[in-house]
Amino acid sequence: MNADHRILWQPTPEAVASSQMTQFREYVNQAFNTNLGDYAELYDWSITHILQFWTAIWDFMEIIHTAEPEEVIDDLNKMPGADWFGGARLNFAENLLRFRDDRIAIRFQGEDQIASTLTYAGLYKKVAQTAAALKATGVGQNDRVVGFMPNLPATIIAMLATASLGAIWSSSSPDFGIKGVLDRFSQIEPKVIFAADGYFYGGKRFNTLEKLEGILHELPTVEKVIIVPYTEKNPDIKSFSNAVLWDDFLIRNPPELTFAQAPFNHPLYIMYSSGTTGLPKSIVHSAGGTLTQHLKELRLHTDLTRDDTIFYFTTCGWMMWNWLVSSLAVGATIVLYDGNPFHPGPEALWKMADELGVTIFGTSAKYLAALEAAGTKPGQKFSLKYLRAILSTGSPLAEESFDFVYRDIKQDVLLGSISGGTDIISCFALANPVLPVYRGELQCRGLGMKVEAYDETGAAVLKTKGELVCTAPFPSMPIYFWNDPDGHKYHDAYFSEFPNIWRHGDFIEINDHGGVKIFGRSDATLNPGGVRIGTAEIYRVVEAIPEIADSLVIGQEWQGEERIVLFVKLNEPGRLTDQLKQRIRAVIRENCSPRHVPAKILETPDIPYTLNGKKVEIAVKTLVHGGEVKNREALANPGCLDFYRHIPELHDV
Repeated sequence: MNADHRILWQPTPEAVASSQMTQFREYVNQAFNTNLGDYAELYDWSITHILQFWTAIWDFMEIIHTAEPEEVIDDLNKMPGADWFGGARLNFAENLLRFRDDRIAIRFQGEDQIASTLTYAGLYKKVAQTAAALKATGVGQNDRVVGFMPNLPATIIAMLATASLGAIWSSSSPDFGIKGVLDRFSQIEPKVIFAADGYFYGGKRFNTLEKLEGILHELPTVEKVIIVPYTEKNPDIKSFSNAVLWDDFLIRNPPELTFAQAPFNHPLYIMYSSGTTGLPKSIVHSAGGTLTQHLKELRLHTDLTRDDTIFYFTTCGWMMWNWLVSSLAVGATIVLYDGNPFHPGPEALWKMADELGVTIFGTSAKYLAALEAAGTKPGQKFSLKYLRAILSTGSPLAEESFDFVYRDIKQDVLLGSISGGTDIISCFALANPVLPVYRGELQCRGLGMKVEAYDETGAAVLKTKGELVCTAPFPSMPIYFWNDPDGHKYHDAYFSEFPNIWRHGDFIEINDHGGVKIFGRSDATLNPGGVRIGTAEIYRVVEAIPEIADSLVIGQEWQGEERIVLFVKLNEPGRLTDQLKQRIRAVIRENCSPRHVPAKILETPDIPYTLNGKKVEIAVKTLVHGGEVKNREALANPGCLDFYRHIPELHDV
């Protein structure tokens, strides 16, 4: 077998038999008189019997509701705009607060070793206190409540209290600049804002109150500001006219928590695109769609149970925070970490995972690559005896990172590379407890997600790279974009290429055993000589070269064609010799193809990334072609863009 397609791990027969995926398949067989024998057959059934599949999810997940759905979907051929589970009434927070016992709901640890725990009973009480206070402030259905918060338990409490009232939650990480926050929050005109006094990162304390003043100056709709003390016990808030400290805001003896019942498609979250080419898109997700999709992914694809402790390294501005929080509906313990994952050293998160008994460890491909580059070998220092799954997302996970995990972290672990996005607040392809892990592959397409790869003619292809499309509606599609009354922004974002078919903007390949490979953004696809190439193919081999710390590749229009330009960030700056360039080209030619070989290789001081850790090829391509990047606030390191504006070497032969 090709080294890139070998099996690195597979579940035991006992694990397969006891998994919730198997239980669900058996449930479907009994409920619908079918005889589905394995995941491939279950998946095929889920995308050909869509009404029955989502009915099964609704029943199997025991969605708490007060009115039964009258139909699963009003029109299976309508995308976008299909109405799911019409007639149903439910509340998202009620489903996440179904457990109210003394088991631990949330463990928190900050990089400065601040730690806390909260039981399910304690969480319920805090949400009730916060909801009562929000209600007294005048918050009701469809009002917007926002968080300018680190990844704290208080952020979850505020979100659940907001959702319990039928209001809409949106959040932004405190490391965003003032303009970045306003680009998001000013669009949705929030009524209330929760904000911490600061945050810790890399051993330093950052005060965010001055930044908050600048934000509030441009947000006249905010009627109440709740300051959550984190870096100080008693922060000075006298300069805020409408602010109150968290403890003073809570109603100590609230009435019994009541949950506003709303339709399945009632808005729950407003998420944002990265916004590197303009104002971020304000993407509105429904309570019912988010809940059903997350429960499917957590229980079936991740096999999450009440006995699990699940961690995902994320900020509150990334959809993986929303995904992690939905684990409360399963009754698991969720672990929150706030700060630099490499502080005080690269082993920080693994030490925490070992001490807290983490069973599911979630992170990004970038983090795993950085961990390997730092020479870290967690498996040699920590037992990780409870760890059974490692999840990775954010960008394609390189084959070499698969090797690193199984060599230097743990052999007996499911490595689940997962992929979806803010746009769907969930996944198109993800992990699976009943399938083997192949090197470099996402294990499967998600149940109910009719994902295909389309070639340039709009034909579905197998074992060939193509556009990631979804050809049938699914509940977690956005219900609309904010301030997009006629829906044209929504339509242009996903449906302009293939009518009535979701085009996600990723380049994928689906193989004959159902595995998936992601090749990076299709809108950043290289097209030399008319051959489409995914940028991730080049990154995989280039970043394995010891001298190279990071890289970025674009297509440059040149003499009526497109040529490939590769920028490399070196571990030792200033040492991009002709010999190293030759070696880079040889490695690319040997491991990719002659068409992948760049016409130009240039050294760069830094690679631009979004705040969520994704490379920004399009911004660099825009600058190289003389354009302007409209929204630098969307980047973690916007200053590095200046390098790409005028590069003499890109204007010679």
